[in-house]
Amino acid sequence: MLIAAAQAAAAGQQHPGGALYVVATPIGNLADLTLRAIHLLALADLVACEDTRVAGGLLRHLGLVKPMLALHEHNEQQSAGRVLAHLARGERVVCISDAGTPAVSDPGARLVAAARAAGHRVLPIPGPSSVLAALSAAGDVQPGGFAFSGFLPARGAARTQALRAVMAANVTQVLFEAPHRIEALAAELAAGLSAGLSSHAPARRVTLCRELTKQFEHIVTMDAAALPAWLAADPNHRRGEFVLVLHGQPAAAGADDEAATRTLTVLLRELPLKQAVALAAEITGAPRNALYPQALALRGADTGSDTGSDTGSNTGSDSAEA
Repeated sequence: MLIAAAQAAAAGQQHPGGALYVVATPIGNLADLTLRAIHLLALADLVACEDTRVAGGLLRHLGLVKPMLALHEHNEQQSAGRVLAHLARGERVVCISDAGTPAVSDPGARLVAAARAAGHRVLPIPGPSSVLAALSAAGDVQPGGFAFSGFLPARGAARTQALRAVMAANVTQVLFEAPHRIEALAAELAAGLSAGLSSHAPARRVTLCRELTKQFEHIVTMDAAALPAWLAADPNHRRGEFVLVLHGQPAAAGADDEAATRTLTVLLRELPLKQAVALAAEITGAPRNALYPQALALRGADTGSDTGSDTGSNTGSDSAEA
């Protein structure tokens, strides 16, 4: 029934032979497999896969039996030659990784390059992506797009250099990390970002996504400095696969930030200072620790009595959050 539904949905488009199909597979939830991906797996003459055991389980779930060829980081160059022979015979070859989209962080890029160099068509079949899933849940409002860094080098000078580049960039960064290194990464980011934080610079935010799309999915956003303590608070926080979004560096909001000032002015007419700052930060993307002095100045300009009470009750808690 599933194969028939996939054929009905996808058969209207041409899927020629002699082409390599780069097919995205679920990153955790099997229900995310697209109908077009199922249709291509049913059409495939050969499935080039990162792990034949993982691919075999997926094919069995679909009721399919297909020839498979292992293609991973240690044998991709050699396996690419075998795939080219199948393509030369006019066969459809589907390339999949264990999860997500091949040829991005997983194997497949060398195969794609070899197929193109040999004159074969390479057709993407889009689908689940842990990078885009994490970004969509992060709510990062900074302009400038994002940079995908994937897994950083595991150790040594290469890791130090890569971390410095990630932290120095103003644009949003997306990182992958393994469970046994997530605490080290959190500590490195917290220390590195805090060392470069001036009294006027806003704190960098991170969104940590654990086990995306799976049963125990967990997504949290906080200042980078708070991440090590959050991971240490519960052993479950350190389990699973991790995607980390380091939010882009927001510009410090000042008196010349007209949008933030207008937003604060309107909110302060109806709300307590702390709540107005929090909502203004959410609406404009400006950091709370830069908005708070503006709010104090605006409130002080309106009523002298409110400034003292708000300063006494809120300054400490807002500083901790910022």
